[in-house]
Amino acid sequence: MPIVDRRGQEVDRQTRQAHFFSTELGETSNLTMVAIPEGRFMMGETSNGQKSDQELPAHWVTLKPFFMSRYPITQAQWQAVAQLPQINRPLLAQPAHFVGADRPIESVSWLEAVEFCDRLSHYTSKTYRLPSESEWEYACRAGMSTPFATGLTLTSELANYNTQFAYAAEPAAAYLPETTPVGNFAPNAFGLNDMHGNVWEWCADHWHSDYKGAPAQGQVWIKDGQSTLRSLRGGSWADTPSQARSASRSGYPADGLNRMIGFRVVHV
Repeated sequence: MPIVDRRGQEVDRQTRQAHFFSTELGETSNLTMVAIPEGRFMMGETSNGQKSDQELPAHWVTLKPFFMSRYPITQAQWQAVAQLPQINRPLLAQPAHFVGADRPIESVSWLEAVEFCDRLSHYTSKTYRLPSESEWEYACRAGMSTPFATGLTLTSELANYNTQFAYAAEPAAAYLPETTPVGNFAPNAFGLNDMHGNVWEWCADHWHSDYKGAPAQGQVWIKDGQSTLRSLRGGSWADTPSQARSASRSGYPADGLNRMIGFRVVHV
């Protein structure tokens, strides 16, 4: 992956050998899972750039190794799993607004994403779930402490986001108001694609408005009592580059549908 300065100019390049396994999902689709190594990182925004109180206080988190899907779940993968036997709730075969087999699935709720994970787990006899927020941010950063895994900013050559807005001094570019096929942009140092932009991604955590009391071992953060909101990460095709930062986060109703929201899965 290219590493860029605040003007969007490449100043370095990261390469790393990724380890992965693939699972066939029917005759026309497979799921590639990338190995994410154990490690420790500072979660939350620590740079002097744009940030929100939602990303504070920054805190150290230690994680065990896990696997994460290389891409956001695609429509082809969704359709393959939607045909499997129901566990807790039905799934529409094609809920997406921007249709395309290799585009990310979107317009699915957190509850439906959990059902996808449950069906996939039953089908493969492996445990799949949504990532915790800390797993997601650790995987997105891939060893980087800058606002983006790409360095100091984003450009239209690095991610799909709303290019009508600038983060630093990167060049202007035409805005494409829709999702793009997964893998259009270079992977980060862990071998993951589309962590910045394209679609927001559901995480397993209940939404918390800041990090006071956040867990330090990478686990899913659950609120005491009932919580209707779940956490989102990564920004989308419609969002500013600031919203696509590694530390950026948001919350949304667990039963909500939005053409800006998809998900990816982890296996532990």
